[in-house]
Amino acid sequence: MSRFSAARTAGFVIGGVVAAASLVGAAGLIWLDLPGLTRDTVEVSAQPPAAASVATCAGPLLASGRDATQASLLTDAAPQAVTAASSANGEVAEATLAAPDVSGGAGPASLTAPPTPGGDRVDLAAAGSSTVRADDATGFAASACTRAEMESWLVTGTGTTGSADLVVLGNPGDVASLVTLSVYGASGLVQPAAGKGIVVPAGTQRVVPLAALALGEENPVVRVTAAQAPVQAALQSSLTRVLAPIGIDQSAAVAAPATTLVIPGVTVTVAPGEAGASDVSTYLRLVAPSTDGTATVTVRGGAVGSGGSGTTAQTQTIPVAAGVPLQLDLSGLAIGTYTVGVEATTPVTGAVWSTTGSAAGSDFAWYTPAPELAAQTLVAVAAGPGAVLTVTSATEQVVTLDGVAAGGGDDQLRLAAGGSVSVPVTANATYRVRADAPVRAAVSYSGTGSLAGYPVPSGDAAESAIRVYPR
Repeated sequence: MSRFSAARTAGFVIGGVVAAASLVGAAGLIWLDLPGLTRDTVEVSAQPPAAASVATCAGPLLASGRDATQASLLTDAAPQAVTAASSANGEVAEATLAAPDVSGGAGPASLTAPPTPGGDRVDLAAAGSSTVRADDATGFAASACTRAEMESWLVTGTGTTGSADLVVLGNPGDVASLVTLSVYGASGLVQPAAGKGIVVPAGTQRVVPLAALALGEENPVVRVTAAQAPVQAALQSSLTRVLAPIGIDQSAAVAAPATTLVIPGVTVTVAPGEAGASDVSTYLRLVAPSTDGTATVTVRGGAVGSGGSGTTAQTQTIPVAAGVPLQLDLSGLAIGTYTVGVEATTPVTGAVWSTTGSAAGSDFAWYTPAPELAAQTLVAVAAGPGAVLTVTSATEQVVTLDGVAAGGGDDQLRLAAGGSVSVPVTANATYRVRADAPVRAAVSYSGTGSLAGYPVPSGDAAESAIRVYPR
């Protein structure tokens, strides 16, 4: 290197150091909290790159005890038929999760819809249904296929005699998940040994009997917490009385507790005092996980096709104790389709149980809270009898229902503020709900010896940008 080159290089280095020192001093003045100096928070809106939309289903109905030599052995009792579509009208890829806890199990479906060629994320709607008629299990079950979450809540099922309920955990990802199951019961929050350190390998479904977590609990609520990778949680409920099966159901986990719950599409098929009905044909389960408070429960609705119905059938205000689930009797309702709303002073979660009766061949269903749907959302209607879509809105508006895969036209649903509309829909079809203001919706089914329902989940494409606050 020449003397000139060395001198020029040294000059550049010294100049850079001086410039850097000046910048550091300026930065110190910018971020130093001086008396009397205020500044606005810097905020940047960042849209993450579009990823594939993934929905995982609960899978086939499961049965235990069919092998007399292995009473705890799980086997498939009935396959699950899945209905799925994406907003891009492209093909939906389907994979099957391994089911090592089920002997010869077919495993649940995991569905994937890639982004559009332009890099936009797409909505993915999917739901599955099953029917079983056997000596040890009978009934119809339907549930939405949902996204895996790091935390979710199972608000259905029971650990009492005659129940054979199962917690089902699916991991559609590429990384193993470590799951913890905590239970809220009559004694408050407990951490059962069987709920600790459950490893759910990538691409795998695991099954845990609810009795191992909440034996004898009449109203258990299970909190599902995942580490390392999210899981899709569901609960299968089945009930037997005097050796006769009287129903089966599947329900996906719900989101975190909130002060407002809306449960649309609750189907009541047993009239008050009807002969052959169980003592309580419809009830609400509710829990406030953290603090005591009060909850006002309002039941609105009526017959299918009652456009914009906001008729109040029941209103009750009840106390809720922190960590202890309660059961509220709703069996005074007439036959019809209802929306159950809960306004609480503390975050709560819960579900509504309804049955067709208590005799052999009956069925029951759990109805869980529906999330708010913004703009437009795809709705997958799984195969099943008497399919009905219930849409409810807090504000007066006209909601458009498009038949996507049903081959039908548009329906205009006029909703009163706080009202709901229940309309028949085609089974094994896909619809699109379009609204100017947020709505909530659910699909429900009713037939001879068949009862089921599930809330419509929000679409993946509705994800908003991430706000970044640089320092």
